[in-house]
Amino acid sequence: MDEASPHGYSHAKEAHLKRLRRIEGQVRGLQRMVDEDQYCIDVLTQVSAATKALQQVALGLLEEHLSHCVVDAARRGGPEAEEKVREASDAIARLVRS
Repeated sequence: MDEASPHGYSHAKEAHLKRLRRIEGQVRGLQRMVDEDQYCIDVLTQVSAATKALQQVALGLLEEHLSHCVVDAARRGGPEAEEKVREASDAIARLVRS
């Protein structure tokens, strides 16, 4: 990885932060819905929307990790390449389980 861009998502950092702030607002809305005793299905619908939004962030980060960090390590080869592939595989497994 070069020093100017230490992480694959650096170029899209502001977009990720904007999306995460939006999700934070969704979660606050969920808290308010529960506090106000809103209908269960309405709360669950919003939980599903927030979950999907977080999954989209995760998939974006994973794609950037693969195309930047893993590709760079693979070009260099050796143990670092194997470690990056293992990290990516573990991350994918966590996402599939969630």
